[in-house]
Amino acid sequence: METKANQEKSVQPAEMPFLKQAGQLKKNLNMILSEQLHLAAKLDYEQIARIIPELMTAERIFVAGAGRSGLSMKAAAMRLMHFGFQVYVAGETTTPAIRKGDLLLAASGSGTTTSIVNSAQKAVNAGAKVIALSVTADSPLAALAELVCILPAAQKQDHGKTVSQQYAGSLYEQGLLLLTDAIFQTLWAMEYSPAETLWTRHANLE
Repeated sequence: METKANQEKSVQPAEMPFLKQAGQLKKNLNMILSEQLHLAAKLDYEQIARIIPELMTAERIFVAGAGRSGLSMKAAAMRLMHFGFQVYVAGETTTPAIRKGDLLLAASGSGTTTSIVNSAQKAVNAGAKVIALSVTADSPLAALAELVCILPAAQKQDHGKTVSQQYAGSLYEQGLLLLTDAIFQTLWAMEYSPAETLWTRHANLE
């Protein structure tokens, strides 16, 4: 009868199939980082910098995004809250009505996502400003926005891999997270508060 010790010895690391994927994992991570650096080199930073005074003068900030874009925007909302802004995520149960003086940051790669376009239209109807974070400036969302910031990534249905080797809208969604983090870091550098001060706003009901 084979003992537990013998069983452990019988499976060597070289025989574990998943270890063969280590090289592919490294290659893919480097590809993703390379694509993000390429995307960052093509951004219009003067255009994006125009977001900052809008954030600083808005009475309240609302963010909207669907799917993975929505997750990136929720992360952005958290950081803006840590900075001290009054921030809400569209669609959450405790999010109040948007009104004049407010700002909506609306993210949609295609600019055609129905829920996001509808949110932008309602914001405009209420007298709020809309900033679009998108792949294109030619879309229903862009038409509603006072400012359109372009992330020149692949559309979700661009399966030709000419813009990105990644699946669907991954390049855009990752870029959205990194760009909003860069906006936060820029705001923090402008009006520096110790990290300890920002930490007092961190969730404590976790």
